[in-house]
Amino acid sequence: MSHYFTSPQGDSEVSSFPANIWGHEVRLFSSTGVFSSRRLDPGTTVLFRLTEPPSDLQGHFLDLGCGIGPIAVGLALSCPQAHVDAIDINSRARELTALNAEHLGIDQQITVSAPDQIDPCVTYDEIWSNPPVRIGKQALHDLLNTWLVRLKPTGKATLVVGKNLGADSLKSWLETQQWLVTKLGSSKGFRVLEVRPGLR
Repeated sequence: MSHYFTSPQGDSEVSSFPANIWGHEVRLFSSTGVFSSRRLDPGTTVLFRLTEPPSDLQGHFLDLGCGIGPIAVGLALSCPQAHVDAIDINSRARELTALNAEHLGIDQQITVSAPDQIDPCVTYDEIWSNPPVRIGKQALHDLLNTWLVRLKPTGKATLVVGKNLGADSLKSWLETQQWLVTKLGSSKGFRVLEVRPGLR
């Protein structure tokens, strides 16, 4: 779990694996010291299976906790005129996201940053995330409180969360924070939630 909190030490052992992202067959570079380093993780796989990419082809999107960048890549490939901010605390994950974007020819669409490098005035049409639930409930709440408020009034966030990792309790907590939350679907032990601004 150290990749949730710090950047890895030691040499990077880069490898790659195939992934189907909203119908795009791609190969993603990965490495040791990052989340789900050998395959597309099950939660993100469910996210792609149960959702459609944004219809706003020119939108400004955020991949929150991007890892090696599968969601950012999917957004950029599906919406060629959109711009995606991909953020992660793990520097190696950021390097791999940038590498994957460059390899796929979409690096002009994706800005890879540490969270504190994002202009605090920037707002988003959509936020997409397989959030780092294992950082703990309070840290996760703080993370979502920090970024969900950056949604535009007509914006939405799409999250995938494991049922056994508290998806239903997270939905309830979001509702207590005056977000409008809809469960889009469930599969393989994961819930996909849509979050929209409510009466905040």
